[in-house]
Amino acid sequence: MSTGTAASSALARPGTNLPRWTRGDTNAFFGLAFNILVNVLTLTALMIGVVGIPAGDVLGTVLPALGVALVLGNVYYTYLARRLSRREGRTDVTALPYGPSVPHMFIVVFVIMLPIFLATGDPMRAWSAGLAWAFVIGVIVLIGAFVGPFIRRVTPRAAMLGTLAGISLTFIAMRPAAQIWEYAWIGLPVLAIILIGFFTDMRLPGGIPVGLAALLVGTAIGWIGGAMSVPDVIAAARDIAFAVPHLKISLLLDGLSHLAPLLATAIPLGVYNFTEAMSNVESAAAAGDSYNLRSVLLADGTGAIVGSALGSPFPPAVYIGHPGWKDAGGRAGYSMASGVFIAVLCFLGLFGLLSALLPLPAIVPILLYIGLLIGAQAFQAVPRIHAAAVVIAILPNMAAWASGLIDNSLAAAGTSAAAVGSDALGNAGVVYGGLKTLGEGAVLAGLVLGALVTFLIDKRFVAAAAAAGVGALLSFIGLIHAPQVAWAANPPVALGYLLFGLVCLGYGLLNRTSGAAAPDGPEHAVTPPAADVEPVPEGSVPAPRRTAPAEDRAT
Repeated sequence: MSTGTAASSALARPGTNLPRWTRGDTNAFFGLAFNILVNVLTLTALMIGVVGIPAGDVLGTVLPALGVALVLGNVYYTYLARRLSRREGRTDVTALPYGPSVPHMFIVVFVIMLPIFLATGDPMRAWSAGLAWAFVIGVIVLIGAFVGPFIRRVTPRAAMLGTLAGISLTFIAMRPAAQIWEYAWIGLPVLAIILIGFFTDMRLPGGIPVGLAALLVGTAIGWIGGAMSVPDVIAAARDIAFAVPHLKISLLLDGLSHLAPLLATAIPLGVYNFTEAMSNVESAAAAGDSYNLRSVLLADGTGAIVGSALGSPFPPAVYIGHPGWKDAGGRAGYSMASGVFIAVLCFLGLFGLLSALLPLPAIVPILLYIGLLIGAQAFQAVPRIHAAAVVIAILPNMAAWASGLIDNSLAAAGTSAAAVGSDALGNAGVVYGGLKTLGEGAVLAGLVLGALVTFLIDKRFVAAAAAAGVGALLSFIGLIHAPQVAWAANPPVALGYLLFGLVCLGYGLLNRTSGAAAPDGPEHAVTPPAADVEPVPEGSVPAPRRTAPAEDRAT
């Protein structure tokens, strides 16, 4: 389908700028802005309801700090889109989406801040730990800016897009799907409008943007059906107040003085951040927009550091979903408008009011749409023969999602997996230990497993053995398949990867002696032959486009 105008998809002269705003930008704005809106509403509730930080501090400091980081990031990504448009002479370039990282929201609350709050009873101490954690995340992402491009060059596309699909299908799509079916009478009509509007060429009367129409219809159904409350709106309106961001250096320094216990999660999550950004940049390249990875990582790292200095423990990052907003017709304007819109809401303390006005099932279907699109892209933008590699790259995130549900369910019942016991869980058909191990360090684990299978399919046995060696090293130091970073974190898994590599070397020797050796260069998997790629219908995610234009070589 194609929601943009013909002019927006046409090639232009080199040096031509993107239009300031297009009809597709309106569609993408309502999608991305309300995507970020849901996430900010969630993190606001977590800070107040779980960690016990006073609402005045959350609305007056945390959200304005996040607002500053969002404006800076979205302005920068708008600039990158316009620069790419001028360099390549295209007017169909789409800016990368940017917002608070969803996995980090839950990790910083439940893994970092909540345990400290429960141990000390001091929400300020918990908050300072969250700021220190976010600061370290930013530093690690900045370091990743200099190693990430190399990792991207040697990692097969199937591994990167498969890992991204795993995140998208589980952590991005499943929760919204459940929320839709909790209130199906609100969510399903909204989902129908979004799917028809974004997956077909049908247009609404008067050119009404799909995202706006979906939100209005869902909100109307929710209010008419009695799902919303006028007293709640009146109470929320009393919290509206203008807040000016200001530095929280002393709070940050207090957290950094107790940094050591935080490194066990900050290091792998920092690595997670830059590997996820790497996958998102690859996803954008598959959709036709090849951005410079180093520029992206430098922006993400800086955003996390600036936000932590101002009081936000929620590192912003490039979002999953660029192909979705591109397919909706978004160009550059939607990104900047989304950042400014959310920032204004943050500065004015309007999130409490919006949560009382807008039914959640009217907002979350856009996240399910993004999950569907990214999952589909992972298979459409790689050679058909690499489909199995995409699937295995998805599995670690599925395992992390499933084990997280088990942990949360048992915690709600006042117990834990350790208390219940592996035998009892196994008798109930739950292979908890295996799920937990597979899902730890899911993003990196997905990259390793996806690369392994891609190399094996291509008969690149030496490369597969090298990937297995990387898996062994990461397992041994605890970046994957282990609960924390430590020396000898999981020797049995590390040994398993080493033995996997020996098998690969054995087959490589057999392959060489049979005289049927395959190419063993990194580009073999990164740039598949066009004939091996599944044809993509017009309007779907574009065919693979993994070249290295000037933009990809810029610093």
